[in-house]
Amino acid sequence: MADDPSTPVDLMRALTRAERLLARRIGAVLATEGLTVEAWRVLCRLADGQGHPMSEVSTEESLPPGTLTKIVDQLVDQNLVHRRIDPFDRRRIRAYLTPRGHREQDRIDALVRAELAGILDGAALTGQLVDLAARLGPRRHPVRTG
Repeated sequence: MADDPSTPVDLMRALTRAERLLARRIGAVLATEGLTVEAWRVLCRLADGQGHPMSEVSTEESLPPGTLTKIVDQLVDQNLVHRRIDPFDRRRIRAYLTPRGHREQDRIDALVRAELAGILDGAALTGQLVDLAARLGPRRHPVRTG
């Protein structure tokens, strides 16, 4: 079995190693900009201009709610993000990029892309990983009785 590179444990190891190396590489670029990888991911999530509920950002970026709140507080202090009450559900708060946040996110995105140029075939690899994540997503298991 050790000679078969397609085992589930080999896949997990390869994905984990790739994620760690990618985070380290991107983290080095972001550190020069005073951002963490997590804060950058939040900026990227908000870049579509739609405004996202904090609970959605927490789930989609795999950040505990308390951690996300601290990150967003820091981004608010830097005038990169602002919060608004959701117009459809006043119990929810939506986060948006400020105009400065949009400019900074675009600028930092260009820096990250330049760092990764030639390393990743972005669209193809990302598509494969998104597909893999969808296939690995939650499955319903039959409820055992008796």
